[in-house]
Amino acid sequence: MTELALLRHGPTAWAEHGRLQGQRDVPLSERGRAALLDWKLPGWVSTRQWYTSPLSRARETAQLLGGRDIVIERRLIEMDWACWEGETLLELRQRYGPAMAANEEQGLDFRPEGGESPRELLARMQPWLNEVAAASKPVFAVTHKGVIRAMMAKATGWDMTGKPPVKTKWGTLHMFEVDRGASLRMMNAVQTTPELS
Repeated sequence: MTELALLRHGPTAWAEHGRLQGQRDVPLSERGRAALLDWKLPGWVSTRQWYTSPLSRARETAQLLGGRDIVIERRLIEMDWACWEGETLLELRQRYGPAMAANEEQGLDFRPEGGESPRELLARMQPWLNEVAAASKPVFAVTHKGVIRAMMAKATGWDMTGKPPVKTKWGTLHMFEVDRGASLRMMNAVQTTPELS
């Protein structure tokens, strides 16, 4: 078992307005950059190999938190929301009505139009998780909300319908022990900042 700590990137203007970012390269907001100055990672994080999603909001978060020798890992990129990127869930629910509700009820198989489902995200990540498990060296990664939620689903057996088994707090390190099944060790283990939206 290999310990994997995941952190969501800092705030962006789109996130502050509830807009779906997906794989669009939305940068950190000025508020987000300022907030990161108050984030405090535990000392043990500095001894780990750091990884980050290729999107600038994750890369810049890692840099502002003092990361060195950061590996950019494409498989840590956010879920692909395709043509729905930039929209809010409220807008989509109003536009598509019952069809959107039926799609959301699919849980792990929910798919944005032309995009990627959480199940497909997990399949895309699995080879990287296998590599992390095989290396047997603790890892820290800056990634995205969709990635962390999908990992929680995989680790707990949650089908992503109804409420999640653990309330996900952002600005918190989410701790997993990873083997080929990506089993869950602990969630919301280490608060790094006053809670952010």
